Amino acid sequence: MNAKTTKSCHRPFLPSLRRCGLSALAAGTLLALSTYSRADAFTSPEQLIGVTQGFLEFTVEDYLATSQTEGRYQIQVNNLDPRLRLAQCDKDLTASLESPAQPMGRVIVRVRCEGLSPWTIFVPAQVKLFRDVVTVNHPLKRGMVIDYPDVTLRERDVSLISQGYLTATELAVGQKLLRPMVTDQVLTLTHLEQAAAVRKGDHVVISARSGTLSVKMPGEALSDGGLSEQIRVKNLNSKRVIRARVTAPGQVEVAL
Repeated sequence: MNAKTTKSCHRPFLPSLRRCGLSALAAGTLLALSTYSRADAFTSPEQLIGVTQGFLEFTVEDYLATSQTEGRYQIQVNNLDPRLRLAQCDKDLTASLESPAQPMGRVIVRVRCEGLSPWTIFVPAQVKLFRDVVTVNHPLKRGMVIDYPDVTLRERDVSLISQGYLTATELAVGQKLLRPMVTDQVLTLTHLEQAAAVRKGDHVVISARSGTLSVKMPGEALSDGGLSEQIRVKNLNSKRVIRARVTAPGQVEVAL
């Protein structure tokens, strides 16, 4: 089956669902009405495609609004066999998402007639969602700690990315690579390990804070830790072992 129709829409996060989805749904309805008015006894493939297109427009808009996701999407519905012979429906056709759970990537839409001569057909389509995601600017080696010049945002179809992607470069900076990467490659969570800001055995400064009061004392890290992680630290003055949060290389903090 070849691509029949493609609809593209840019969607910044807005609470309204009417920006593109309802217009396409209306267009699909008009197409359905005009087709229904024909004198033939069959539901045309064009009518099925129009209903599928309108349903997906509305469903994608609803999904993006609910998840507060910003992006540009594109819907492509495949051609149906022109020899298809489904009885003309005496009721409005209904559509529902058969798979997957979210309207992204390869989707199957169930179109049904619930009239006197009921039938069901499954229409395949492709929903692409384009977002700005973190990619690498040049080849990077395994074990490198990422800095700002190493990464940038580029638009990609995230429906093709099965692992967690990043939408801000600061989420990648300071992280350590678990594997080598090539130029323009999308950086995902599976590529990253938070780099240790403190290593076991390091001498650290323990800051104890309570309101405006701050006390500093020497300590020794008893485990590795990345930024914002809790680690065990030995207070070298009192010899007590405490849990402290890593705030910077060589710096940890506890609450009084």
